[in-house]
Amino acid sequence: MMQLELKRIVKGYGNPGTHNYRQVLKELDLEVDKGQKIAIVGPSGSGKTTLLNLIGALDQPEEGRILFEGKDITGYSKTELANFRNQHLGFIFQLHYLMPQLTLMENVLLPVLPQRKNIRKEQKEWAEHLIQKVGIWEQREQKPSQLSGGECQRTAVVRALINKPELLLADEPTGALDEENADGLTQLLMNLSDEEGVTLITVTHDSALANRMDIKYTLRGGGIHKTGIQS
Repeated sequence: MMQLELKRIVKGYGNPGTHNYRQVLKELDLEVDKGQKIAIVGPSGSGKTTLLNLIGALDQPEEGRILFEGKDITGYSKTELANFRNQHLGFIFQLHYLMPQLTLMENVLLPVLPQRKNIRKEQKEWAEHLIQKVGIWEQREQKPSQLSGGECQRTAVVRALINKPELLLADEPTGALDEENADGLTQLLMNLSDEEGVTLITVTHDSALANRMDIKYTLRGGGIHKTGIQS
């Protein structure tokens, strides 16, 4: 079942028609099925993060359409886009962006707060389930300064999953980790995608991570090209 479809996406920076305009994405097409694990690779400046921001409704294309489960989100208002992100998407970044004054548990529950003032029992139970699953239960009352880099990134993964998103977007998720923690996070993302049925799209320079995904795409020349399929 197709979950995400990008049709003839155009995106650039600067003022179109002037010498300072640079087109990054040129009539790009992409289709992603529900539950797939996708890696997007390419040289710096090729537009990987730009593409991820468009998929994540953090930016809008100049031309083209983005459909999520058949609905065109490119016409949404700012409020509608914010609600869409909160209800359907989870984000993981290279830096974990945890709030230093909050505990691990409080950081995980932070995305729940825009929905309501009080956290429901089932939401807290879901948070506890995920924290135990990723192996940081003993650290749940600690603050980020008391956690290792790997523990902070695992916390960020749980936070991204707290609203049970259908699509998880990861921008260089292993970029700030050593090899051991990067391997651990890669396996964690694979397991969570399989067990929770979450579609995963990751932008990465990490070949080990990219090669574990179902499909690998290379972004170059403003277009996207399939360069690897796992059997």
